[in-house]
Amino acid sequence: MTSKPWLKHYPAEVPPTFDYPKQNLAHFLKESAQTYPKHIALDFLGKKISYRELLDSAYRFANTLIRLGVRKGSRVAIMLPNCPQTVIAYYGTLLMGGVVVMTNPMYTPRELEYQLKDSGATVIVTLDLLFDRVYQVKEKAEIRQIIVTSIKDYLPIPQNWLYPLFAKLKKMKRDVIYGEGVYSFVKLLRRASPEPCGVKLDAENDLALIQYTGGTTGRAKGVMLTHYNLVANTIQNRLWSYRSKQAGEVYLSALPFFHVFGLTVLLNKSVYLAGTMALLPRFEIALLVETVRRVKPTIFPGAPTMYAGLIRHALTGSTLSSLEVCVSGAAPLPAEIQQKFEAMTGARLVEGYGLTEASPVTHANNIWEKRKIGSIGIPLPDTEARIVDPDHDTELPAGEIGELIVRGPQVMKGYWNRPEDTAAALRDGWLYTGDMAKMDEDGFFTILDRKKDLIIAGGYNVYPREVEEVLYEHPEVEEAVVAGVSDPYRGETVKAYLVMKKNSEAGAEELNLWCRQRLAAYKVPHVYEFRETLPKSLVGKVLRRKLEEEEAEKTDDDTVES
Repeated sequence: MTSKPWLKHYPAEVPPTFDYPKQNLAHFLKESAQTYPKHIALDFLGKKISYRELLDSAYRFANTLIRLGVRKGSRVAIMLPNCPQTVIAYYGTLLMGGVVVMTNPMYTPRELEYQLKDSGATVIVTLDLLFDRVYQVKEKAEIRQIIVTSIKDYLPIPQNWLYPLFAKLKKMKRDVIYGEGVYSFVKLLRRASPEPCGVKLDAENDLALIQYTGGTTGRAKGVMLTHYNLVANTIQNRLWSYRSKQAGEVYLSALPFFHVFGLTVLLNKSVYLAGTMALLPRFEIALLVETVRRVKPTIFPGAPTMYAGLIRHALTGSTLSSLEVCVSGAAPLPAEIQQKFEAMTGARLVEGYGLTEASPVTHANNIWEKRKIGSIGIPLPDTEARIVDPDHDTELPAGEIGELIVRGPQVMKGYWNRPEDTAAALRDGWLYTGDMAKMDEDGFFTILDRKKDLIIAGGYNVYPREVEEVLYEHPEVEEAVVAGVSDPYRGETVKAYLVMKKNSEAGAEELNLWCRQRLAAYKVPHVYEFRETLPKSLVGKVLRRKLEEEEAEKTDDDTVES
């Protein structure tokens, strides 16, 4: 593509190209700690940690890993919600040359075992509340060390005193069996050296992160993101939000860091800017409102369901009046939510686009200049985008629908141990997204259809085959197919269509319990429909698209909700 029509819509402050430093991603933390040592980096429910303290803890964690036998290139899994320990373990691993594997705390032992074995992680950092799940798979996944922490470890006084009582009242299981490779996070850091450590890196080739994504066929794939990929995407996002002030922004951090959107647009970018992150371990309206009133955040990246939740609770504009910029991602942003949220808060809410394979952001609407509601905006600096005919791989003109492909410094190195999948997704430097889209004459892009069969429920990717495999394991299920159906709150929700074996008495309640024991909560079907047959092609393939078409036309008379 010779012409880049989007460049004429770049604000004067945004350069179309930039010289991204080839450095360890953790260098952002070292720079901010050196320049703003006393500035607050983290605010966890009132517990404040400065940049100097954060870097000190990160070095202690890095030296702990070295003492435990972790070396450059070793994989370290982090299975935590948003809390100071997550940030410490993340940067500590990067500082000593380890590769981070961000792991969803909602994973069941089955899902966790697969990811740990596939990545080859030897160490995992987790919560006492999650210890049982991790310990179940320790031997099978060949995990050598489990480092355990607790939410109370970094709570302010008196919350840290009250937390054990609260946990007991809620019957939260916090028992940990220490010894034989199981360590206390706090004790390890206390004994560790704070001396700076580091390794020589080839930023363009050495991995910083293996981030798992999925596909509509087969198991989840580990996306290999280098230090350079993530450094570049962090700076690209910073260039785009050119009015953001160094050491002057407060981030409302509800997006989970185990999701690459939260990792780059929140964690990496805030540290690069020497911002303050107000960490929320979960998205809960009461906790969020209390945090907003206390810290007066200026930036709030989130998923559409978060903005919809705030609108639904009819908060007063004054509560959220400190917000200036909100960036929506992880799922399509309905225009109605965008308009209502902006009217309620006075903040700018813009939609962007990305995927794990691109660190993740490739497109965004202008925050303060021309934007187009309903579009994903225009490519970020140094990012090229094309619409191609998916059958012939030829570039299509403006207005025509085809597959979106992208190229830029943020595009992954490939899939972990999957050369065939890598070859299919990366061709001549271009990442084939699998998303159908179009570009208008101004260079603004619109996504028309997501990757075939992918369900995005509340911002989480749900891959039907994984759910179907669990349903098929039930002894009374004959056939199962899973699809996304419209949901006013989550965007989409998971629906299972089932043909049961003859004389089966299993119903929605039994299947729901079956799935909850084997899948993260967001993957569990919310709706079960029992049928005599499923529509199939001549070769016997279930026609998921046919079911989706029927869903749009039919009523819910024969639907059983869980």
